[in-house]
Amino acid sequence: MIRPAAVLVALALAVATPAARAGTACHEHAPSAQALADAAASALRVREVLEAEGAPVALIARAGTDLSKYGLHYSHVAFVVRDHPAGRWTVVHLLNECGTDRSTLYAQGLVNFFADDLVTQDVRVAWLPPELADRLARDLAGPGVAALHDRDYNVIARYDSRRTQNSTAWVLEMLAVAQSPPGVALDRVRAHAIARGMGFEPDIVHIPYSKRVLGGLFSANTDFTDHPVSTRLSGDYPVVTVRSILRWLEANGLERKAWEWRDGRVQPAPGPA
Repeated sequence: MIRPAAVLVALALAVATPAARAGTACHEHAPSAQALADAAASALRVREVLEAEGAPVALIARAGTDLSKYGLHYSHVAFVVRDHPAGRWTVVHLLNECGTDRSTLYAQGLVNFFADDLVTQDVRVAWLPPELADRLARDLAGPGVAALHDRDYNVIARYDSRRTQNSTAWVLEMLAVAQSPPGVALDRVRAHAIARGMGFEPDIVHIPYSKRVLGGLFSANTDFTDHPVSTRLSGDYPVVTVRSILRWLEANGLERKAWEWRDGRVQPAPGPA
């Protein structure tokens, strides 16, 4: 019999220092032993619920950045694929390349997903209707995974921008086009139209003009000019958040089931956060 402790050690030894993060600068340092143990525990916990459900793909959200001042808890969302060429329960997501204006699609294990210098080990898993999950599993494990990827990264990309993209926008676009008929070409314009047609509404993140100018918010991965002048003057930026994606899924009856580990315990059936 394999003991859980032995599994945790094996998972921790397998983890590599992440090469990129969702909108933050990278720091060249190895995770501490405690951080690896926490990540391995989270990975094992999530793997158990994924195996129990048995769906081919699910959404998985983590708290990588403290966004509480914007009323948000989860900062990053990804797909986790059961039968992926890279291994069982592979996380597929878009990550910023260390604070630059470029992004890459990554396929990585659950331990790496939770070892990325997170604020907490809180996690939410959401399952989709079978037909949608089957379509996404095919797209995410094949060449379709890159069809909607735009390497021009902007942490505050406009929710329907054709010029830049961030991690949450890519997830929304993948979810949207997965509901189009088979054989239809995948492109970002079509994805935006489908999301809008199904009532998607972005969250509004308020960044005062004074803070933007004086607060050192200018960086390679932050492009305020992706938004019109009126938005920049008001400071109210419409962006795709984890919460807005979950809210959209729920409103369209596309969140079949959800599970959440928060504050060190399993939570009741959650609403969007």
